[in-house]
Order: sequence, then structure tokens, then C-alpha cells
Amino acid sequence: MMPLLSFHDVDAGYGQSQVLFGMDFELMGGQVTTLLGRNGMGKTTTLRTLFGLLPAWKGDIRFRGERINGRATESIAEMGIALVPEGRHIFPNLTVRENLAAFAFNRSGRPHPWHLERIHALFPRLKEREKHLGNELSGGEQQMLAIGRALMTNPHLLILDEATEGLSPLVRREIWRVLGLLKDEGQTILVIDKHLKEIQRIADRHIFMEKGRVCWLGGNADLGAQPEIWQRYLGV
Repeated sequence: MMPLLSFHDVDAGYGQSQVLFGMDFELMGGQVTTLLGRNGMGKTTTLRTLFGLLPAWKGDIRFRGERINGRATESIAEMGIALVPEGRHIFPNLTVRENLAAFAFNRSGRPHPWHLERIHALFPRLKEREKHLGNELSGGEQQMLAIGRALMTNPHLLILDEATEGLSPLVRREIWRVLGLLKDEGQTILVIDKHLKEIQRIADRHIFMEKGRVCWLGGNADLGAQPEIWQRYLGV
């Protein structure tokens, strides 16, 4: 089966400073995969390289079989990749409804696309707050909006970068619940997060990074059988 996304021997960095060294991994359709590692190990650089914000110095990046190295960021997103960015970056002066409607597009051509009513069913709080401006929402509500906004593009691949950072345990549980529902629908998801135990409940595969390289990858059962991996690459 062809992977949905693949990095093969990718180098990248900033100026003269190399950050990624031979990054090599695959994401399979319909799976939830994590990208894990301590701060400064190259996770954000991996995303920036994926979206064309940084050029790949070497290697091959493919999405749905097409090579995307050198493409413009907008072109890559239009292929069906949606990012829930760290910090959310919602439009503060648009209402909740306007934030969602602005991104409505069926990029994956799915027969039952995400639309306002489906997002409201997924996050009832957004329905209650639909006339409020983005800057009037709590942190948890903003994160729900950021996820809903990404889903409104109906992506092939949904990426969440530290989506539960700074949220209360109650809101984090709500985010994990929603990701579980999305997984059940067959949505391919890449998650960058620090809450490994919660992620393990929904993830299929894990990719650990250290110093710009993939240092370990495997399935949930493999990780559960090697708890020392957690401490080695995530411990402080």
C-alpha cells in the first residue's frame, strides 16, 4: 500500500545550520501517528519543511504519491493537508461562524464532507458561541475552533501541533475524545504532543526524534513493550 505521506533521506535547516539529518518515515492512510521528542529535536522544522516554508536541502517528500519538494505552501495545503498550529492562530476579529465558514472546502472530495452542522455536533460549545469573536473565546474554545477550522477543509491529512498545550485536563480529554471519533471515521492524523499516555489510547504508530533524526519508530504494542524508550527520548 502506498503511504499517504513519506519523507525519504530529507536534510533541512536554517541558513548554515542543519537541523534535519536524513529524516525518513512514512504515514499510512487511516492511521493516527505521533511525532515525538524533546524540545529542539526538529519536530517543528519537519513540519516547516513539509509545508514548503523551509526548502529540503536533500531528499524526497511525497504526498499521495506526488513529489512536493519545491512547491508553494498554498499548493501543498490545497492537496489536502490541514494544520492545527501551535498557538491556534484563529482570526480574533471574526466570529466563530466566520472563522469556520472561511475555510469551507472539500479538498479530499469526500462524499460526506465536514460542514458547519457537523462541526457543531462535534463541538457543541462552538454552536453556543458561534456569534462571539475569536478573541472572546477561552483557550479551550479557541483550540476547538482551530480543529474545527482545519476539518472544514476536509483534508486527507490532519496535523495537530501541540494541540493540548496549556489546556485543562478536562479540555484535553475532550480533544482526545474528538480525535478518537475522527480516527473511527478513517481520518489520517499526525499528532505532536507531550501527553504520551493519552496519545497512546488513540495512536497506531509512533515516531521519535532526536537531534534531527528518527531514532525510533514502531507501533503502540512495540512502544508498550519498551517503556525505556519513553524515558530515553522524552524524559528530563
